Amino acid sequence: MTTATATQLTHWIAGGPDDRPAERYGDVTESATGRLVARVPFATADDVDRAVQAAVRAQREWGAASLTKRTQVMFAFRERLNNAKQELAEIVTREHGKVLSDAMGEITRGQEVVEFACGLAHLLKGENTPSVSGGVDSHSMRTPVGVAAGITPFNFPMMVPLWMIPIAIACGNSFILKPSEQDPSASLVIARLLKEAGLPDGVFSVVHGDKEAVDAILTHPQIDAVSFVGSTPVAKYIYETGTASGKRVQALGGAKNHAIVLPDADLDLAADGLVSAAYGSAGQRCMAVSVAVTVGDVAEPLLGKIEERIAKLKVGPGTDPASEMGPLVSKAHYEKVSGLVDAGVEEGAKLRVDGRGLSVEGHEDGYFLGPCVFDEVKPGMRVYDEEIFGPVLVVVRAGSYPEAVELVNENPYGNGAAIFTCDGGAARRFEQEVTAGMVGVNVPIPVPMAYHSFGGWKSSLFGDLHVHGPDGVRFYTRGKVVTTRWPDPSHAGVNLGFPTQT
Repeated sequence: MTTATATQLTHWIAGGPDDRPAERYGDVTESATGRLVARVPFATADDVDRAVQAAVRAQREWGAASLTKRTQVMFAFRERLNNAKQELAEIVTREHGKVLSDAMGEITRGQEVVEFACGLAHLLKGENTPSVSGGVDSHSMRTPVGVAAGITPFNFPMMVPLWMIPIAIACGNSFILKPSEQDPSASLVIARLLKEAGLPDGVFSVVHGDKEAVDAILTHPQIDAVSFVGSTPVAKYIYETGTASGKRVQALGGAKNHAIVLPDADLDLAADGLVSAAYGSAGQRCMAVSVAVTVGDVAEPLLGKIEERIAKLKVGPGTDPASEMGPLVSKAHYEKVSGLVDAGVEEGAKLRVDGRGLSVEGHEDGYFLGPCVFDEVKPGMRVYDEEIFGPVLVVVRAGSYPEAVELVNENPYGNGAAIFTCDGGAARRFEQEVTAGMVGVNVPIPVPMAYHSFGGWKSSLFGDLHVHGPDGVRFYTRGKVVTTRWPDPSHAGVNLGFPTQT
């Protein structure tokens, strides 16, 4: 593995690159070739503390800045982000592996949250109630929490940070980002664009690293709120450690998203949706459909259509415009996913489409795994129970709609769920009965727009509030209620009784 062209990354602290030598570094590879493209420093607790001290100093002034000033910065950031889309998409494709069009779509969905945050003057409006008692008025307001931090995953190095950063900053907080060490370069472009947009130094920082940096964030006494997206075991650890340290925490965990296909469904629509949702970004999405639950005799005709579509998919490097699916993010992740496919075969599931052994010409060292389809999968098999996070669709056969819904609801994850049907009554019933935070009807990936909030149920979320949208504003602010009385002749003097409305 050559290091001749590897870029040396830095932290971003107090408004600029922080190029102090690190004690430890990590390797960032190009997923399509396995080539080393960057070295990323791993932060110590002291590095995190320097970012926090800069954030604390900057937040005092930024939190007191006018809504007009904050709005101007958000609009300026939105324009710079829009102009940098191509640069950012190429970075994401190189380090993550997803195809360029997918990377561009990720940035666009993140930009929608920036645009939502541009309406902060409306989002932060409080409420007023005059004359709650004689000569007494009450009003409420939303105030910043202070210093917030985000710990984000490899699968969306742009979109997930942009779920958090714009709303946190617009609400008057400072923000420290700890991006995935597997594809961290895009985070430094975000930092540069925010600075160019006029964000004061210290309001936004980037610290890279692994568990040492995460633990420093979770236990630092001057960090007030932590947002996280990642696997369920880590989300649980983030939530328990952060809340034990007195922080407000929202920790979004893993998923095993199910899509029920009823016999009356439009099977072409269902097959298109399932293939798109299972294999987009090589299945490395927390909202990917990884389980298709077929009802009645729909399995064979549906699987036939799925196999027809898979046979036409073009798997290759993300930089090739002809590619529809790229590689997995790293060698370690490739080995994990292919190992789970091996386990499915060993446990008796029927592997109808086998993507193992795929070799892409000119990219033989890339982390490519072709689409896989398992049939006749049962709960208890690892390919059903575990979050695979790769291009693997498993099919479970159910005899009836109630059996299918029970299967979905018994699963410990509850991120998203979908149903394919032409029956409005069945769809309405599914919306009410399914235990998932995001629900699709003939929509396989029901990711909400920026003005709704994103989040799951059960083991897919630790905390009370979802991310971005209205819940994002509530998470990054604290409520305050003010009760006022001005001197007037009706003042009655000392009264030790419990105050009542009169």
